[in-house]
Amino acid sequence: MARTMLTRCPNCGGRLEATRLECRDCETVILARYEPCALGNLSPESLRFVELFVRRRGNLKEMERELGESYWTLRTRLSEVIQEMGFDEAEGAPTPEEVAARRREVLDQLEAGEIGAKEAATLLSSLASERDRS
Repeated sequence: MARTMLTRCPNCGGRLEATRLECRDCETVILARYEPCALGNLSPESLRFVELFVRRRGNLKEMERELGESYWTLRTRLSEVIQEMGFDEAEGAPTPEEVAARRREVLDQLEAGEIGAKEAATLLSSLASERDRS
């Protein structure tokens, strides 16, 4: 089982940085200071979310079916991961086109009887607030 690199000090919680890299083949050693990439800052739970997100090619609808969680729960979780990685929250905001597409999906689900009128109203209301924030 491979170990993952620690990014926080187990003693004080401070940020750790790599200072030594070594080649397993030729034993070349490089001494320098290296910051972990944005993925290295994620909690194990968030990293699992990102791995599933990538495996599902960013398709939240597939993740919805697999995890049994609503689109908006997954969307919120994705926003949290974006913040955890240190990216600007506005960069993760849906575009107007994405909001319109999701609105069409909600209406299609309502028409197909997959969701009720109350749930559709709640989803459409949250879409309106998403649109207003972007």
